[in-house]
Order: sequence, then structure tokens, then C-alpha cells
Amino acid sequence: MFLTSDPLVLVCALIAVALTGLSKGGLGGVMGMLGVPIMAIAMPPVQAAAILLPILIIMDIFSLWSWRKDFDLKLLKIMLPGAVVGIAIGGLTAAYIDENLVRLIVGIISVSFVLYFLILKFANRAKEQSPKPANATAGSFWGAIAGYTSFVSHAGGPPYQVYTLPLGQTPRIYTGTSVRFFFIVNVIKLIPYFALGQFDTTNLQTSLYLMPLAIVTTLCGAWVVKRMSAKIFFPFMYVLMFITGVKLIYDGLIG
Repeated sequence: MFLTSDPLVLVCALIAVALTGLSKGGLGGVMGMLGVPIMAIAMPPVQAAAILLPILIIMDIFSLWSWRKDFDLKLLKIMLPGAVVGIAIGGLTAAYIDENLVRLIVGIISVSFVLYFLILKFANRAKEQSPKPANATAGSFWGAIAGYTSFVSHAGGPPYQVYTLPLGQTPRIYTGTSVRFFFIVNVIKLIPYFALGQFDTTNLQTSLYLMPLAIVTTLCGAWVVKRMSAKIFFPFMYVLMFITGVKLIYDGLIG
């Protein structure tokens, strides 16, 4: 029997998947971060994460099609090895992880990053999204943090943005690269999730039931981003990153 036969589970799942789909389509930010917390209203957080992971991968596949021509291969080569290390650390320490502490740390990093950017902006030390050169050491570090936090609570977005937003990519390259990064990360996460026994027939059937909504909302998100200019897109991403950070800090403190 599907979990969604319970009205509360159904409502929470539909809202969570719709918001996550828009995020995966390219809008990013707090919408994608709300998936697990909203579903956790009606079920244990670990179960919510397990149900969402196959849906995230399907969303990634449709996002890959939407952004098939737009990506930065050099950036992926810098960040993905670190992400694999982060996922491995998450899998090996799963029994000892305090998810709320991770949310709190990621939230503080996100808010601090946005505030730092604004301070530089008002001090006239930063121009309109002044690009920074890629740095292999920094990229590997933030890739590892993104991989680890993505494994723990599907919260890899803020660490990824800390490194990539200052690079000055176009909205299309930024979105296409992030889609590829998290698709690979989510596929790799299947291995430790299976090893930890987080998938069962009920959860997988529920994931399958929610797939059509995931596909539609992902394509809608991509449609919106492709029509946004850089002057709108990057301030929008910084605002969403700040909101995401505040939400994570709140969840971490409450938890």
C-alpha cells in the first residue's frame, strides 16, 4: 500500500515534491531545502529522505535534458572528486551524524557568505558580480562539504553555491553545471543509502507514485530560469541562499 493513501502524507508529499521540482529545474534555494522538512511533518526524516532520493534522481535526468548544452566541465572535474570523499565520509559516519548540527553549520556558512558579499558590495570592493578565477583547492574543499551535507540531509546546495556563485558564470552555465554535479552526487548516494537499508518496497512505491509531479515541476523550473537575465538571476540566487541559510539555522536550533 502506498504511504500516500494517508491524507496528511499525501498533502505533505505533493507540496514537498512540487517545491523540490521547481528547485531542480534551476530556481534553487530554499524551495529544494524544504522537501525533507515538509515530508517530515508526516513521517520520520530518514524515511522522507529515502523517498525523495529516487525522485531527485528522476528530476535530475529531466533537468539534464533541459540543460544538455550548458555546463562547465572544468568545474565538475574540480568539485566532483571532493564530493565523492564527502559522501564516503557521510556513509561511514552515518551512525554518529547529528543532522541538526549539520543543518546549523551549513546555515551559518550560507548566511555568513551572503553577508560577506553584501559588505564588500557596500564597501565598493565588489562590482556587478565580479568573476573570480577557479581554484582547485577551494573547489575540492567545497565539493567535499557539498557531498557530505547532501548525503546527510539533501542540503548540498549552499556549500556548492559558496564556491560557484562568485565565479561569474552565466545563469545557463551555472544551472547546467549544478544540475550535472548533483545528478552525479545523488547517483553515488544510492550506494550508501542501500547499504544502510533506507530503501524498502513501500518507500520506493511512494517515490514512483510521486514521479509525474516531479517531472512537470522540474520542467517548469527550467522554463522560468531560461527566461531570466543575469541581473535578475544572481541577486535572486543570493536572496534564496540567505533564506535557505536562515531556515537551516532555525531547523538546527529547534532540532
